[in-house]
Amino acid sequence: MSHSSRNLDYELARVLLVDDDPASRLTLQTVLEAGGYNVDSAASAAEAVDKLDEGSYALVLSDLQMESPHAGLKVLAHARMMDYKPATALITTYQNSKPNPAQRRRSMLISPEDLPELLGKVADLIAERATRRLERQLRVASLAAS
Repeated sequence: MSHSSRNLDYELARVLLVDDDPASRLTLQTVLEAGGYNVDSAASAAEAVDKLDEGSYALVLSDLQMESPHAGLKVLAHARMMDYKPATALITTYQNSKPNPAQRRRSMLISPEDLPELLGKVADLIAERATRRLERQLRVASLAAS
């Protein structure tokens, strides 16, 4: 395996987990790490924004309500502005916490009560991001060759 291939594998497995509830954050981080992901965590939207600006992530998972009712949406909006274009999703650790229809259109809700399903959704989000990046690279290469 080449050095650049190893870096790509590391990058594809890097997840930023944002949740202000320490128990939820630790549980989700443990599950994601057991699933093979390299997880950084943040306890607030402000901390998450700093981490997004400092590194690059394949996926950003954020709780909706933290220091403000829609802090998670602000984190995901900031993530979508990054050059490296991470996949993004909302998480909730409460069965009755559902975003309204407008929020649901902008992000995907993941409820970690079913942990195997959570890992499957995380893998799908990262795979979709990798596919989008490859398609974008192919379009650029095709335009350059024309």
